[in-house]
Amino acid sequence: MQGMTGRVNKHVVVGVTGGIAAYKSAELVRRLKAAGADVRVVMTAAATRFITPLTLQALSGHAVHQLLDEATENAMDHIALARWADVIVVAPATANSMAKLAQGLADDLLSTLCLATTAPLVLAPAMNHGMWRHPATQANRELLERRGVRLLGPAQGDQACGEVGPGRMVEADDIVLALAGMFSTGALQGIKLLVTAGPTREAIDPVRFLSNRSSGKMGYALAEAAAEAGAAVLLISGPVELSCPLGVERVTVESAAEMHERVMKLSPDNDIVVAAAAVADYTIAVPERHKIKKGDAVGVDLHLEHTPDIVAAVAALPARPFVVGFAAETEDLERHAREKLHAKDLDMVAANWVDRPGQGFEGDENALTVVWRDGGAELPLAPKSRLARQLIELIAERYHAQHTT
Repeated sequence: MQGMTGRVNKHVVVGVTGGIAAYKSAELVRRLKAAGADVRVVMTAAATRFITPLTLQALSGHAVHQLLDEATENAMDHIALARWADVIVVAPATANSMAKLAQGLADDLLSTLCLATTAPLVLAPAMNHGMWRHPATQANRELLERRGVRLLGPAQGDQACGEVGPGRMVEADDIVLALAGMFSTGALQGIKLLVTAGPTREAIDPVRFLSNRSSGKMGYALAEAAAEAGAAVLLISGPVELSCPLGVERVTVESAAEMHERVMKLSPDNDIVVAAAAVADYTIAVPERHKIKKGDAVGVDLHLEHTPDIVAAVAALPARPFVVGFAAETEDLERHAREKLHAKDLDMVAANWVDRPGQGFEGDENALTVVWRDGGAELPLAPKSRLARQLIELIAERYHAQHTT
């Protein structure tokens, strides 16, 4: 997130537990939607006694999830929801819900979801000040924080019981701003980064073209993640149906030749180049000037020739940037990734399977095997937005390691 009024493309699960502060969840959902987040709400049974699911459904624009075994309208079960989330925020988080999370209990949808996800977990505690100060609650707080759970508040002030002290749920605006900061790492502050994305189209005639199944989703997610990390991002994109991420400059191209020309011209001005585009390996040697008629196409041969190897050409520049290549494979994934790393003199290669259901081209999830000369890392199946942030973190680490030795 980029602040209360910024437009973002984050998946936020809001968990609502049973406390009087549940009424504030409605304003939180509204503020998150205004900030551009896609919000799903999960309620405990106790929460529905304080605020109706219909209210939160109307504000989020999606059916509210309540039961562990429910068949929801969008068929999103708890595992799919756990993977979908970029962040889970439980607001309000009662003393009981904190105790359950600390002990790893999973007896309802929300606690199961929090246990199943790898997304960051944020709690906004709300309870009587005596309950907050109790040694058991403080022990649970310390345990959760050691595990990486982030707590926002509680705030000090008047409480529903008429007493005064720490225990008020922090305001919705404060939660939104805190979530915004979680995605703004600063790891690439002051760095200029170029990323390529999407397919290319190689003209056969004025109507037809050769292309591939790349949606551009991974490249666009990387551009967004790099911008969140503080980089000045230039996105060179083939033809896709995606909006340009906030804070990113975009240049659109059609063919491999056009992408080669733009990348070679602009790469020397950048510190890092991430070549995520699925550039066609072949193009039509001489495209037809007029549409090939169906009757004329019988027996027509298409003469193909190789397109320029863009990532290798960038790596061969005299004052080369840090270069990250991608490899889409159907066999021997790591071996082919390391071969590409050495053959093209790259700094890093991110490789993925493209023949496995639910990942790779066109999908919203992916998994990556990332290699560099003296190491590597496995990034397991996750939404491309989260995977992109993980890869950007690795790129930042390797880039800074090279430039501080």
